[in-house]
Parts: sequence; C-alpha cells; structure tokens
Amino acid sequence: MKPIFLVGEAWGENEARLSTPFVGSSGVELMRQLHEAEVISLTQGERNRIDLYYRTGDPKHLAKIWEGHPEVYRTNVFNRHPPSNRLEHFCGGKADGIPGYGPLLPSKYTRAEFAPELDRLGDEILEHDPNLIICLGNSAVWALTGRTGVSKLRGTTVLSTHCVAGYKLLVCYHPAAVLRQYELRPTTIADLSKAVSASQTGTLDRPPCEIWIEPDLDDIHTFIQTHIKASQLIACDIETSGTRITCMGFAPRRDLALVIPFDDPRKAGKSYWPTPELERRCWELIRSVLEDAEIRKVFQNGLYDIAFLLRSYGIRVFGALHDSMLLHHALQPEALKGLGYLGSLYTNHGPWKSERRHTETIKREE
Repeated sequence: MKPIFLVGEAWGENEARLSTPFVGSSGVELMRQLHEAEVISLTQGERNRIDLYYRTGDPKHLAKIWEGHPEVYRTNVFNRHPPSNRLEHFCGGKADGIPGYGPLLPSKYTRAEFAPELDRLGDEILEHDPNLIICLGNSAVWALTGRTGVSKLRGTTVLSTHCVAGYKLLVCYHPAAVLRQYELRPTTIADLSKAVSASQTGTLDRPPCEIWIEPDLDDIHTFIQTHIKASQLIACDIETSGTRITCMGFAPRRDLALVIPFDDPRKAGKSYWPTPELERRCWELIRSVLEDAEIRKVFQNGLYDIAFLLRSYGIRVFGALHDSMLLHHALQPEALKGLGYLGSLYTNHGPWKSERRHTETIKREE
C-alpha cells in the first residue's frame, strides 16, 4: 500500500534540529488530527511519548512516533528554517520569482534561488509515487498548483499542475493555522477523514453527474414531466442580482440537474431568452413546479429564496420540506453554512465555486 504523502510548509526550530518535518507543536496537532480522522491510530505508548515531548521539549519523542506510522510520509516545500518562521525571507519581487509560479504571499514571489527546493520535492514525490498528496496549507498548494487559496480549495481533490503534474491533491489547513484559529479544527478533521478513501486510487473520482444546460422550453417541459414529477424530493436553488433571478436550478437526484438561465452576458440584450414571451412561458413552467404542494422540495437558505420568488415574481412556493443550510446548522452550529462549504464536506465534487468566471450574486448563504 502506498503511503499518504503529507506536504507542509517549512522547518521550524525543532524540525531544523533533527532535519525532519512535524516534530514540534504542529506535529503533535497533526498527529492528533490524523488520529481523529482515522488516518493513523495512536497507541497509548505513543500518547505517552507526546506527554514526554511536552515535559522535556525533546522532538526526538515525536520523531519516534512518526517512525511507527509508515502509512504516512512527511515532507515540506522548504527543507529549511526561515528566520523568525516568516516565509517573507524566501520572497522578493515578481522579477525575482520562480518562472511559472504565482505569488506565495500577497505581492511576494519566492525567489528563484529556492527553485531547488521544488526540484527536491518533485524527486520525493516521484520516488514514492503516492496515490494522494495532502497539501497542508498555502505553501503546499502553491508548490503543486502554482497558486494559493487553501480556503477555497480545502476539502476537495484537485490535480497537481506544478512541480510534478498529474498527482491527486487533497487540500487541508496547516496544523499551525489550526493552532492559531482553533475554530478551523472540526473542518480540518472532516477534510482529513477523506484521505483514506481518496488514497485508494490516484485518479480524481468525481461522482457522475448529468446537468442540462441552455435548455429550450421543450427541454424544460420534458425534464419536469420525466424527472421532477417522478421524484420523491427535489432540490431548488436560485442565483440573484438586484431584483432579478439570473438562473434557477432543479435537481431531482444527486446525479441529475436542470439549470435554467435568464441572464446571458454573451448576448446583445444580456437576456438568455430571445423574447419576453418565451421567458414568460418559461416562468409558467417553473411556477407549475414551485406551486405544486405534491412536489416536495429542499432549498439552501430557503428563507431567502422563497421570499425572493414571492416578492419579485409573485410565485408562492409550496411543499418546501427541508433547508440544507438549517440541517447543517443543526449538526455543526459553529461551522460555515455556504453551499460551497457544504459541498466540500459532504460530496466529492470539485471546488466549483472557484471555477466560475462570473460569481456576482447578492444571495447570502450564511
């Protein structure tokens, strides 16, 4: 079985002493996260060694624990200790940066003299050829994708494009970030809990999904008659701008959805429908679904959607049974509630929110 490949940021003081990663306080937190996520199992003796580390400050106790877990392999983007633990010391202006890579920090580019660190990381990846690389923090994401954005990518799997291309990545917060913001911990445990199943293969195993886009009236009518009316429960969602709904979606199954657009920036009049009459007829089809109490519905932040539909379009929604935002709130009241966040926790779809070119909406999901 190939080990799960963990990529962190850089050595701290303890790591520099032993020339090995995650043997300081971040290492303890990472061990505990992996244990709670059922990636590794800490024995009582290993927990005693953690206590010894806290009593003595000797990182060798943590190194010994890691030796007992060959199911994970640890490394860093930078196998060196930045002064004061600040990555700014590795950075300069854009002209000084490594070609093909974006900024590591806002307006700060990793200087080309550190490119051998990426070569070494690439050699380690090729040597172990893992099915899954866990990117712990922005530096790891940057090294393997050429950009940053851990908060947008976390919890999802993507393919590496830099350093060594084509490897499956699972993006998570760095344990040091969790120690600074402990509210990130439940999310990080949930993200890491995907590691074992994701490491079974090296391919991106996205759930199969059929989405009807750019439909005409016949398509919408067929979808309603064939799929919506035969479903026990449908998901409904709207996107809004000003007082307009820019598009609406229906999903009668987890692998099937219909997206009905109303705005289209590609067209001269910015409207998807060629004539007001066609758009009116489209809304009558939508009304027939939303006002049918026999069709049970689930929304995401339905209090907003249902009120918006009534206020702006005069459509009264019946049969609204559940709200995924409120259901998640009942399970994790301290967590975020946005649809992108819920998707990262409960599905294996990619980070679709960051893949959209146009993200303008006034709809709030928190």
